Amino acid sequence: MSGGQAAQAPQASRPPPGRSARCVAWLDKWLDRFNRLLMTLSMLALVATACILTYAVATRYFFKMPTDWQDDVSVFMLIGVSFGCAAHVQRGRGHIGIDVLASVLPPRWNRVRLFIVDLVSFLFCAFFAWKSWTLLMEAWNEGQTTNSTFAPPLWIPYSMMAFGMSLLTLQLLLQVAARLTGVRDAASVKVHA
Repeated sequence: MSGGQAAQAPQASRPPPGRSARCVAWLDKWLDRFNRLLMTLSMLALVATACILTYAVATRYFFKMPTDWQDDVSVFMLIGVSFGCAAHVQRGRGHIGIDVLASVLPPRWNRVRLFIVDLVSFLFCAFFAWKSWTLLMEAWNEGQTTNSTFAPPLWIPYSMMAFGMSLLTLQLLLQVAARLTGVRDAASVKVHA
């Protein structure tokens, strides 16, 4: 040691990530940014929904003036919040899960289990997204509306459902691709943006 420098432990040389790993990491980075924007919008939508419902209750109670639009608007906003946040929640693996298997399985088998769960979830969500897009197209082409007196078009909630499920499907696809390319944490791979 010279000049007061501490000896550095030799680092295990890791090969640089391959092109597919960098691509997965890049997509993960941008999807995370977009999902964070959706989370912010969803939080604002929840506050707006609470204000709308409070307004409806107050006008009905104090002024005896019922409104006919607040239910549809509130339900549409809650649909947007639920489906819009699904990919962000999946990225953190925040959806409901059973931890019993994770605690008893060896790490290798746990990785296999997570891969299978991600793959099956991807297939299910891809089918759900496809059906959501077909519902959206039917509602748009047929001019479907709700049965309320306000009667907003049904393509609005169906579009939020289709978009949210597509994002969730993309997030699951990225998780499957990360496991196949060997990227354990996509955020740890250097990405040139």
